[in-house]
This record gives sequence, C-alpha cells and structure tokens, in this order.
Amino acid sequence: MDSATYEARRGRIETYFDRTAVQAWARLTSAAPVGSIRATVRAGRDRMRATLLDWLPADLSGTRLLDAGCGTGALAVEAARRGAAVVAIDLSPTLVELARERLPHDLGPGSVEFRSGDMLDPALGRFDHVVGMDSLIHYRRDDVIRVLAELSARTERSLLFTFAPSNPLLAAMLGVGRLFPRGDRAPFIEPVAETTLRRAIAEAPALAAWQASRTLRVASGFYTSQALELVRS
Repeated sequence: MDSATYEARRGRIETYFDRTAVQAWARLTSAAPVGSIRATVRAGRDRMRATLLDWLPADLSGTRLLDAGCGTGALAVEAARRGAAVVAIDLSPTLVELARERLPHDLGPGSVEFRSGDMLDPALGRFDHVVGMDSLIHYRRDDVIRVLAELSARTERSLLFTFAPSNPLLAAMLGVGRLFPRGDRAPFIEPVAETTLRRAIAEAPALAAWQASRTLRVASGFYTSQALELVRS
C-alpha cells in the first residue's frame, strides 16, 4: 500500500468525522428529526446496514466480527445480538465515545468492544467476518484493494464492504458538494465502476483465495452506495 496516500486520506477522514461533522453525524444516526436531504441519507444507510446484516449468518454465536468504521455502533449492536463477539473500531474517538454511550444493555449472547484507531491494526487479531460499511468510499481504488488484502489475511469466512459506484448521478451530486466551502465538505468520495473493482480484486495476488459474490446497490436521494461480498473460494 502507498502508506503516505492512505495515511493522508485517513487523517482527513478522522478530522472530518471527529471535529467538523460530529454533531451532524450524531443527529443523523439518532432518531432525531432531520431535513429532507439527510432523511434520504438516513434511509439509505438503514437499508444498507440491513443488507449487510442479512448477508451475515443469522446465528453468529462463537464468531468474532470486525466492524471496520463502526461510527455510532448500530451494526455492531445487531451483530452482537446474534451472538458475535464484535470489535468495533473507528478513526473518530468522539464517535466511538458516542457509540459507547448508546450501547444498550440487552445485547443478548454477544458482546461489543469499541476502540478508536486504524482498522488495519494487526493487534486487533483474527476474525470470522469483517464488515466495512461506507468506510472505504473515501479511498482510491488501489488503496481499497490493499486494505482488503490486509484484512483478508486475518479473516476466515467473509469480507463485506461498500464502495461508491461510478455513475452520472453520483458524479453530479459530488460536483454539487464541491461547491460548498472547503471547511464544510466531507472528504472526497472516490467512485469506482463495479467491473473495474471486480477486475482489480480478481487480479490481486493477495486476494487469490477470495471471490466476489453478492452485490446490491442502494440509492436513496443523496445516498448512493453499493455492497459487495467477498468469500473464500
């Protein structure tokens, strides 16, 4: 991996979600009323989260799951309720603290351990499943492939992640977003065509034991994201 590129982008993401947008993000991920645009984003994220959870086994007892880019912890909580021992990590210490505050007492058989830091930290250990919901959309394609390669080396069963699909509507929305003052912008989203991403995965030597499986695109107003499942071949 080009560590300089990855670390520079990672730093921008951490600054944005931990300082610039933390209040808006906390509201978006709550049940509080939001405006019409953010309501479409909330609905899209809810559907995407449900999709990724649906792709995981209904019974996760005895498994270890990494929620890579956990935000305020909604997916981690649902996975724990199925029995998983979840390690939920995010770059933003503020969002992780909010996730701890929101953690319900009725997790059932599972558990959630929240951490702030880099999802690629080898000290996190090995996992049966890794889920990265909208945590890779700000990285360039080559960095995404190398992130997947590093995670796959410590994953036994499945890697579920989302990417920003390249299409005219998303390009138009990104263009509008770049009209806002620089301080109000989110880190740039890096769209990639599904065929291009699948080819890059198939050609990556470190991912030779993995194959792309299910995929689903979610488009809801200003939210567009596509899920892709990697499984051991």
